[in-house]
Amino acid sequence: MSFMKPELEYVELLPLLIVLGGACLGVLVEALLPRGQRRLPQIGLSFAVLVGALVSTVVVGVNLDEHAGVAGSDGRGLVGAEGSIVVDGPTVYLWGLVLVFALAGVALFAERQLEGGVSAFTGQAAALPGTDTERDASTRGLEHTEVYPLMLFAVGGMLMFPASGDLLTMFVALEVLSLPLYLLCGLARRRRLLSQEAAMKYFLLGAFASGFFLYGAALVYGYAGSVTFAGINEAVRAGGANHGLLLAGIALLAVGLLFKVGAAPFQAWTPDVYQGAPTAVTAFMAAGTKVAAFGALLRLLYVAFGGERWSWVPMLWVVAIASMVLGAALAVVQSDVKRMLAYSSVAHTGFLLVGVLGVQGADELASGQYTSLEGVLFYLTTYGFAMIGAFAIVTMVRDGGGEATNYDRWAGLGRRSPLVAGAFAFFLLSMAGIPLTAGFIGKWAVFTSAMSAGAWPIVLVAIACSIIAITFYVRHIRLMFFTPDHADGFASVTRPSLLTSGTVVVCLAATLVLGVVPGPVLDLVTSTGDFIR
Repeated sequence: MSFMKPELEYVELLPLLIVLGGACLGVLVEALLPRGQRRLPQIGLSFAVLVGALVSTVVVGVNLDEHAGVAGSDGRGLVGAEGSIVVDGPTVYLWGLVLVFALAGVALFAERQLEGGVSAFTGQAAALPGTDTERDASTRGLEHTEVYPLMLFAVGGMLMFPASGDLLTMFVALEVLSLPLYLLCGLARRRRLLSQEAAMKYFLLGAFASGFFLYGAALVYGYAGSVTFAGINEAVRAGGANHGLLLAGIALLAVGLLFKVGAAPFQAWTPDVYQGAPTAVTAFMAAGTKVAAFGALLRLLYVAFGGERWSWVPMLWVVAIASMVLGAALAVVQSDVKRMLAYSSVAHTGFLLVGVLGVQGADELASGQYTSLEGVLFYLTTYGFAMIGAFAIVTMVRDGGGEATNYDRWAGLGRRSPLVAGAFAFFLLSMAGIPLTAGFIGKWAVFTSAMSAGAWPIVLVAIACSIIAITFYVRHIRLMFFTPDHADGFASVTRPSLLTSGTVVVCLAATLVLGVVPGPVLDLVTSTGDFIR
């Protein structure tokens, strides 16, 4: 048996290689430098790696047309790494989005001014909460600088996830992005038990997702005789026996990915994870994981199972409606800001699934309408900036015990800190889909594609749930600006460093610009083209 040397497209895979290589360098920094001298090198390395990966992503995107029609490609892009990684227009756009959100995540991770000169991450995770060992680590100002290479590994998995060309690569990407996040969720300096509970619940959610995904992959392989998306697509279009095996495989694979996007009824512990994890980690997860998981879901459904569309569309109808209704209804009764944003995220998952149900292919749409892929990509952009900005502000609102996430503590915040409260209100209005915000354009894009597919009933449900969502968003705005302070104390805004304030300003500017002048980004999304099949 002869050995075939694998061929890798190093230039096109450079963003992925830079991030994973930088994560390995971060591990070496942890091993070689003394504990007190690791923080600044890790922060500098993380920023440099992410900026380098972002620049290389732009270069890959600019030169993507050179691969049209060449061997190993079908359209705009190429299938690389022996068929396991697909670099096409949607892949490059999602890479850029993940890297931008990761830069914001590193900035929030590096913040120290809000905690009085120490990190928001615990100094010694192995110490039991409340013990002398933990108090000693906190007094000495120790911190886990391992969070930076862990984050880079998670980013590497997020980049690989939507670019996967076969089920095995997608599973590996799922594990690479998930395992570091399990650890990051349990490293909060304050409320350690709640943080550890969040880590355990997120681990169990991830274990369920992985189990369903692997079982589904086995069933699909049994039907198609291949794990590559191109091979599965050929088998599906050719038809054959054991159609029930295919349907079961699609269902299990979809369940595995729906766990990761936080769709109902698989969202049960998502609010607990959002609440217990360090808020910087929550912000990064809320944006980055959603982008990567929806990219993977779109590629799986449209590329591998596009010929079986009418089998999985009814399932997505049910999941989308359940996510919107449960997310909006349960967010109304919350009294904690982070839990409210978590249930809001579940509702947004439903809105994104409405976009997934839209027509695929620009030739099927009338002029001025957007395909499902374009609408979902733009919605992910608007959602990510609003979520990161909102959670960044949550880290700034504090009382004597740390972050003040209870609603009562936010009463009258608009009078004490009008700029911060105004920025938070603007993010909430964007999530609600109010005109002149990015959220309005995002919802318009996904609803338009769904209407074009004839899915007007689910669009009506989405509009009704959007109206319900306005209730709890406006209620919080009213709490900040029109409710007097409670006698039992209130929260105030702690002045952050340039890292957090800069993140808020960038997210605020993006949310405003995408709402007022969305044309350039919509054109960019449109120019990404379709998935390589």
